[in-house]
Amino acid sequence: MDQSLFKFDLIAEDPTTHARAGVLHTPHGDIETPIFMPVGTKANVKGIPTETVKQLGAQIVLANTYHLSMRPGEDTIAELGGLHKFMNWHGPILTDSGGFQVFSHNDAVKLTDEGVRFIVNDYDGRHVFWTPEDNMEIAMKLGSDICMQLDQCPGYPATRAYVERAVELSSMWAERCYNAHTRDDQALFGIVQGGMHLDLRLRSLRHLEECGDFPGYGIGGYSVGEDHETMFETLAPLVSEYMPKHKPRYLMGVGNPTTLVRGVGVGIDMFDCVLPTRTGRMGTAFSSEGRLNFRNARFAHDDGPIDPTCTCPVCTGGYSRALIRHMVTQKEMLGGILLSMHNIYYLLNLMQRARQAIIEGRYGAFVSDWMNSPAAVDY
Repeated sequence: MDQSLFKFDLIAEDPTTHARAGVLHTPHGDIETPIFMPVGTKANVKGIPTETVKQLGAQIVLANTYHLSMRPGEDTIAELGGLHKFMNWHGPILTDSGGFQVFSHNDAVKLTDEGVRFIVNDYDGRHVFWTPEDNMEIAMKLGSDICMQLDQCPGYPATRAYVERAVELSSMWAERCYNAHTRDDQALFGIVQGGMHLDLRLRSLRHLEECGDFPGYGIGGYSVGEDHETMFETLAPLVSEYMPKHKPRYLMGVGNPTTLVRGVGVGIDMFDCVLPTRTGRMGTAFSSEGRLNFRNARFAHDDGPIDPTCTCPVCTGGYSRALIRHMVTQKEMLGGILLSMHNIYYLLNLMQRARQAIIEGRYGAFVSDWMNSPAAVDY
């Protein structure tokens, strides 16, 4: 598997933290890291036109292998010219394996060394069996720039024995995915599992390094029920001390602003999460004042923008807090769309500011200033 089209260049490393700025080169464009990646689960970022997502500053978006394989199907997407054309997004795309969605079916899942059988109870109720090879075939037909190995993501809390089994299975599947993946213009990332056990995380990482030359690594199995302090107890040493320096590190499914700031500080390069759009649809916004709930009556007569320090199209476009609150409380769809746009821009802009602070060698002060600001109250 020749993946020479994918190269990760380190541009700068912060002298007082483990933060780094880089560029990940892909066939559909370069990605400046650290970066937040908006999630377009079913081939669209919910409620936001593709051109708007780009205008907000997105360099790469995600789509979900499980959902796209169910509807409209990978063969249909391939027939229509591949995922870039289908989504009308001509920059880089990352597709996750769909493993998280498969295992969220809980009792409708049967797991073996060979693969996973599950009931598609969120679509048509049919029984599906996926092997790692099946999963790679789907990913290659979709044609994203980056795809992820099929893995088992254990929730939290879980027994050590259960997490250890998930590591063994994910490691076995990683090797099979690596051997089955043959598309040179698509990078396959391995995924480090291991729950909150650092020794299991290191076992997972070691096996990935032994079974193939993955051009990048996902870090899965965090933000699955544990508090963020518990997460960083193992995440921080894993990333800063043990993960390969010259390959991108992708913390999967994490998206609140403070965790992004802290994650960059320990050496994470890439993040994704549905949080900015999901919370937007629920009527809440990230801001320099912390998380804002626009169902709150205090915004009813406020003619200021969502965040006076923000330069997104919503905050600079004349949409007042009072109007946003009115739309949210009256269930007008535009309210959730505008809040989603603001939230995505907020995280993208935060990563741009973080990158600049790293390049200027002042990321330690950046983190300190953030943690001492009202913006850090973002839960």
